[in-house]
Amino acid sequence: MTTSREIHLAARPRGAPQPSDFSLVEVDVPDPADGEVLIRNAFMSVDPYMRGRMNDAKSYVPPFQVGEALTGGAVGQVVASHNDRFAEGSWVVHSLGWRELALSDGKGLMAFDPSLAPLSTSLGVLGMPGLTAYVGLLDVGRPAEGETVFVSGAAGAVGSAVGQIARLKGCRTIGSAGSPEKVAWLRELGFDEAFDYHEVSPRDALHDGIDVYFDNVGGPTLEAAISALRVRGRVVACGAISIYNATEPPPGPRNLAMVFTKRLRYEGFIVSDHYDRLPDFLAEVGPWVRDGRVQYRETVVEGIENAPVALIGLLAGENIGKMLVQVGPDA
Repeated sequence: MTTSREIHLAARPRGAPQPSDFSLVEVDVPDPADGEVLIRNAFMSVDPYMRGRMNDAKSYVPPFQVGEALTGGAVGQVVASHNDRFAEGSWVVHSLGWRELALSDGKGLMAFDPSLAPLSTSLGVLGMPGLTAYVGLLDVGRPAEGETVFVSGAAGAVGSAVGQIARLKGCRTIGSAGSPEKVAWLRELGFDEAFDYHEVSPRDALHDGIDVYFDNVGGPTLEAAISALRVRGRVVACGAISIYNATEPPPGPRNLAMVFTKRLRYEGFIVSDHYDRLPDFLAEVGPWVRDGRVQYRETVVEGIENAPVALIGLLAGENIGKMLVQVGPDA
């Protein structure tokens, strides 16, 4: 038996989460039984979808429970194993984040080789966010070479990957973000156009028209993109972070009639429905990351005790690239 610290949901937030909605708890973790492994986490992922799980509402994943640990993507090292599939010292990606130590029966663990790429990339550009960008753009958006792809939240983990993949597929790319620093990074990544939505309205920025809109924010940006889409344009509905903290249902776009007058396709997706595409994604994007054609940034917060601060900051747009919490030692 050993001890570990983990983050529990202390209360369901009303509006933006507050530090008081979380609690840091020390728990006893038993030694692994037959078939089990004990994992010491190195990094845990912080993602926008976690805000929805803090509500007591039915969705595609169950809500977090008050008084229990939150969960999410993590990568860690197997420090004790009674499972033949995972040797002690090996590194695995799993969904038992928000804690320092995780006990697993081996289900849902995926091996990761840190000699091929930094550990943190398994939760970002080569992990769930990267796969989200790849599937959402190529399978849902289906851009053709020469088309214009607009990405909102483009300086985040998903949006930055979308823009770079679109560029590599021969598309013209436009990205929006919320600060001059983020816009400068988008230009470094090769976006053809990038704008700060605090300074330039999406409606003005998109006046030349677009073919695909990869939506990470919803709200007024979605309405502007619908107006800017050309006939038979596509909306890839990935997220709507601008409304996640809303206390009342926000109004929908006022121009939805354009969906049929322009013959638009509006399609939502959940990345967990597309894990069969993981081998193709890693085979194509992995080399791009390793040779620098796809770049990434990470915002790393130190210590499990600061995980709530990381989530609150993510929802406020304080991150550039992937938001991570470093829980323990790296490889």
